[in-house]
Order: sequence, then C-alpha cells, then structure tokens
Amino acid sequence: MNVYRIPDKDFFMRYHDFPGEGTAILFIHGLGCAGSFDYPEVAAQASLANRRRILVDLIGSGFSDKPEKFDYSVRSHALYLKQFLESLGLQRVVLYGHSLGGAIALTLAALLGATVERVILCEANLDRGGGLFSKSIAEYTFSDFIETGFQEAAANLQKNGNEMWRSSFALTAPGAIHGEAVSLVNGDTPSWREILYSLKCPTGFIAGTKSFPEPFIEELEKSNIPVITIKDVGHFMAWEAPDQLAMAIAAFCNQGDFFKNI
Repeated sequence: MNVYRIPDKDFFMRYHDFPGEGTAILFIHGLGCAGSFDYPEVAAQASLANRRRILVDLIGSGFSDKPEKFDYSVRSHALYLKQFLESLGLQRVVLYGHSLGGAIALTLAALLGATVERVILCEANLDRGGGLFSKSIAEYTFSDFIETGFQEAAANLQKNGNEMWRSSFALTAPGAIHGEAVSLVNGDTPSWREILYSLKCPTGFIAGTKSFPEPFIEELEKSNIPVITIKDVGHFMAWEAPDQLAMAIAAFCNQGDFFKNI
C-alpha cells in the first residue's frame, strides 16, 4: 500500500497502485466503503488486469487518516484527489466512481478538464437529496450522530444482512460518514447531473437491475449517456459480481457500449 500526504495538511491518504499499460483508472468508492476493501477483486479480473489501476481509500475511510478538522464534503474530497493525480504526473486518467464516489468523480472531472479521458459512474449520486441511507444519516445533528447515530446505523446494517457494508462502515470515521451524507443531501452548484451532461469526454453509467429504477436509466439514455445494466445485482456489485463489474468497466474503457446487459 502507498501513502500520499495531503499538501499543507498533517494527514495522509493510502492507496493501491497496480501497474499496467494504457490510461490509469482511478477507483473512487462510496459512503462507508474503502477502495482497499471494495475493489481488489474487481481490479484483479482478467478484463482489467493489463491496465494500471489506482484504488484509493478516501480520507476518513479504510486505511487513510481520519482527521477531525476536515469537512468531508464531495468538493473537498475532489480537491485533494486532483492534487494527488497531479503528483503522479498522469497525462490522462479514467475516473470511476461508485455512489458517493460518482459525485466526487464528476466534481473531480470538472476540476481536471482535458486530463480526463473518460468518466465511468456506477449507481452514482447525480442530484441533491441523497439516497435513503444518506438521508437517514443527515437527519441527525453532528453531535447526535457521533454519540449514538453511528452505532445505530451500523447495527441496522447488520440487522438487514449488510455484513460486508457493515465491515467497511465500521472502519470509517463517524464524522466522515456524517459530513459526506450531509454533502450528498445538500448537493452542489452546478449539480453533479449538470456536470455529467456538460462533460466533453466520453462517459458511461453502470447500474444493477435490482437497485436502480428504470425511469432513472431512461433519463440518462435520453441525454445520450450510455448505460450498461448488470442483471440480478444490487447497489454493491463490486462484492456481488466483481467479474461482471470489471467487464462493464473494461467495455467503456475500450470505447465500447456494444452490449447493454451483462
């Protein structure tokens, strides 16, 4: 695992950097997750094995530092990721973002401009308001979530059978969970959807048939955003079907939207 010091800060982001050819893919994980937890199996699939793959644990998550004095907004994450990519000297990069990570990827794409070769979103947040889980967290005050809400949310994940998510959730700073949830609910200007529709680079969206509503997909397709749906999987397809998720990412990286369903 590698370490990156956030400029002018006293904390560090940790990440995996698997060597390969062609444009590097930056994997940005979702709320209560971690790149080191979600994506090693995806990155190891044959369809992606020849590419450079960078798996980050966002600040506050996984093995990265968890500072109290950080607002954990979508934009703040995007700003240090921009500095991180610039430190690697990458001329081009593919951005992949899941859920919260999709909103971060879109904000980062707007900051990076022509450096971005493609943006691939997996069940990403595109509009303010958040999802059911992030809404439930944002309803707590910060102090109440730190005192009781974090443990209640973790207990609910276990109760609902989300053992994988509960495992990575437990390794995330409560303040990070709350700050990210509030950021998703509040949204940004321009919205992440507006950024997506304005990007000059190719884009793609990956969705599971068990989790994303058809009207959402239809709206993307009407706006000329290619969509690949993965059958019989839900929101956490990196754990449910890593091989199929890797195939979908590879299809977009290879300029292909030559199949609609995997």
